[in-house]
Amino acid sequence: MTRGRVLVLRALGLGDLLAGVPALRALRRAHPDHELVLAAPAELAPVAAASGAVDRLLPAAGPGRSVPRRLHWTGPPPDVAVDLHGNGPPSHRLLSRLRPRRLLAFAHPGTPEIDGPPWYAEEHERDRWCRLLRAYGIDADPSDLRLPRPAAPSPAPGAVVLHPGAGAPSRCWPVERYAAVAGALRARGHRVVVTGGAGEDDLVARLAELAGLPGTDVFGGGLPYDRLSALVAGARAVVSGDTGIAHLAVAHAAPSVTLFGPVPPSRWGPPAHPRHRALWHPGPDGDPHGHETDPALLRIGTDDVLDALGALDALDAPDALGTPGPLTPGRPPTRDPLTPVREASALPCDLIRRTGPSEAP
Repeated sequence: MTRGRVLVLRALGLGDLLAGVPALRALRRAHPDHELVLAAPAELAPVAAASGAVDRLLPAAGPGRSVPRRLHWTGPPPDVAVDLHGNGPPSHRLLSRLRPRRLLAFAHPGTPEIDGPPWYAEEHERDRWCRLLRAYGIDADPSDLRLPRPAAPSPAPGAVVLHPGAGAPSRCWPVERYAAVAGALRARGHRVVVTGGAGEDDLVARLAELAGLPGTDVFGGGLPYDRLSALVAGARAVVSGDTGIAHLAVAHAAPSVTLFGPVPPSRWGPPAHPRHRALWHPGPDGDPHGHETDPALLRIGTDDVLDALGALDALDAPDALGTPGPLTPGRPPTRDPLTPVREASALPCDLIRRTGPSEAP
């Protein structure tokens, strides 16, 4: 008897895939005897495997973040096709052309034949896709995010990881401010390393130069997933903008400070947990794909980041790594590490309780 197949479309980036892990695991539980095929960029195959939900990756990527032009699907039509890519007719029709027996997707006026739930633009990304599945009778838990700890050792155990890049300049905090944070941490005896994705070597080199980092603490060129995963899992803290490495820190429960600008953390940020700090100045949404640093991101200062790192000092994990003392001298923890953080409205740049969504094609 031929094994049934479930095809899931999420041909986006690292952070997008990690935000979709709860939905993928829900589909795995709902179809335990089917082959679950994920249509996503080929370089994300190790991440898909680490989720424990995907049997096979079907290489698929569109230009930028757009919908792929076609899927190289072979054999009979999928039993179930699931649109976890977006809310536009392009992704719906891409799957419809494969003639699946059942298509799960959000409703859209351009594809009236799909009787799905409504799309809410302000919804958090993890919640969005779990709600889609629940509308079709599939139980899904948006908190089911954790990945297994990597088998490989960290190349820099106990270091603070700075990641200055992002998918667009509008989500990149100024490199000079990252360098100031690095200098303050190194003055306290902490090891600071910098990472960057493919195409970000100039940015990484600039930060390393400004901060005076040795070559052994510079990880440019886009680390292979297994090495990046080990680095993040063993980090004292990860500081970045709203990009894939922030989601990886959440997946490995590594302490993190994430800087938000054009899009609020209510749509893409970490879950409410003392290990994860989201910094954001409330204001109108900007362009997450813009060519200039978003004004809201520019309102985050280096002291804001150092204060957020200082709030992580009370956690047990950094001490267990045997790293130096407090990240922020003279700033003792202001709250019990197990109590919830406050809402963003409490301070001009504060710690956010929840985070948020994806874009339509």
